[in-house]
Amino acid sequence: MTNKSKKTEQEKDTGIRYVNLYEADDKVYMRRITGFYQKLRRYTGLPLLAAYLLMPWLVIDGRPAMLFDLPERRFHVLWLSFGPQDGMFLAWLLIIAAFMLFTVTVLVGRVWCGFTCPQTVWTQMFIWAEFLCEGDRNKRMKLDAQPWGPEKMARKGAKHGIWLLIALVTGLTFVGYFLPIRELLVGLVAIDVHPAAAFWVFFFTAATYMNAGFMREQVCKYMCPYARFQSVMYDKDTLTVFYNYVRGEPRGPRKPSDDPGEKGLGDCIDCSWCVQVCPVDIDIRDGLQADCIDCGLCVDACNQVMDRMNYPRGLISFTTEDAIEKGHTKVFRPRLLGYGAVLLVMFSVFTYALSARLPVGLDVLRDRGMRMYRISGPDVENVYTLKINNKDRDTHIYDLSVSGDYPFELEGYRPLPVSEGEVLTLPVRVVVPREALDTVKTSVTLRVEARENPEIYTEHTTTFIGPALRDQ
Repeated sequence: MTNKSKKTEQEKDTGIRYVNLYEADDKVYMRRITGFYQKLRRYTGLPLLAAYLLMPWLVIDGRPAMLFDLPERRFHVLWLSFGPQDGMFLAWLLIIAAFMLFTVTVLVGRVWCGFTCPQTVWTQMFIWAEFLCEGDRNKRMKLDAQPWGPEKMARKGAKHGIWLLIALVTGLTFVGYFLPIRELLVGLVAIDVHPAAAFWVFFFTAATYMNAGFMREQVCKYMCPYARFQSVMYDKDTLTVFYNYVRGEPRGPRKPSDDPGEKGLGDCIDCSWCVQVCPVDIDIRDGLQADCIDCGLCVDACNQVMDRMNYPRGLISFTTEDAIEKGHTKVFRPRLLGYGAVLLVMFSVFTYALSARLPVGLDVLRDRGMRMYRISGPDVENVYTLKINNKDRDTHIYDLSVSGDYPFELEGYRPLPVSEGEVLTLPVRVVVPREALDTVKTSVTLRVEARENPEIYTEHTTTFIGPALRDQ
């Protein structure tokens, strides 16, 4: 008795209808296709892939161009270095990326998914390995159907070998963003690497191997949240992949020499090529679907079929719903303009804040272990704890000065070299003659300035507390 028949009997006995919340999908055998969008996917994915692989190897000022040094809590990006106190920039960058995604989605749909998403790029490489080792769609289906033998083992072994090699390079490169990749490779070869680094290399190798080799469309369909909220981004003027049902229906097979008008047919010959080339295994003729990643492969496939049939291209194309139904579309619309305006403002503010970022930081804290003020002979002094943060890539010696409405002087400060990323903490005393102080509370400004480069400086204004006037 099958599970299905058991379930039917249970439903009859209990009166409860059972719903299967998981249905295993059949393996997707993609047909090899060429065309404009297939080339465009390759030419947009290759530069991003090259940047990902080469960035850890580039060296700027003796350091990898991009290194996320977690033990030191320093992020090095090209010529800039960021610390924990610069987390605002990361938050802003993520918000800008989100609004950029919203803007692009409203304008041209899920082109990020179809052309530049890492899942798509790596899946393309794995599919290339399938084509190379096992052949096109029909050959792969026959190979999977035949019993195991020397040829099948050799082809499958070669494919999985290439997959593992790509996955290993991916894992090594990813960990190379957190540990200098040259040290990582030397350590792995000599079997002298930190266990955490070895674990993460293995983890990302396995994750890449599984995601791009076996899960593929499952990631796009079920795991990626973008497919879930894209529907609220779309409108009738969003440029995305559409099947022109007005022109294509009713569909049906015919010969190139047949006149579709005499048979009462549309331009679609129901060849299913658009389904065979789809990486997420959907039929675009069923309408707009959340699973569609706007890769354009069905457009290339359909255009080839239209050329063979001597029909006009564009039965499946990047167009809008209004263009199909009404023959026209709007590019500039309130939602797009709103997203674009917000994105422009945020990007401008982010760029200004990044360009105005000071290479040195100064925090001034009142020493909690001391009284608010102290009278030392003829002087009144306040004790502060300074934290000088060198955000520059070079070591600097910082000079400290004090200014205000009274003749303040500084005691207890000795200039010391502060290396890159170091936070120098030390106490200082600010003193003023007691007879010159005619107020209980006033402001005092502390300024640190790099001795080698006066343009590197910052100031901090704090409060100076004195005795009550009756105690003068």
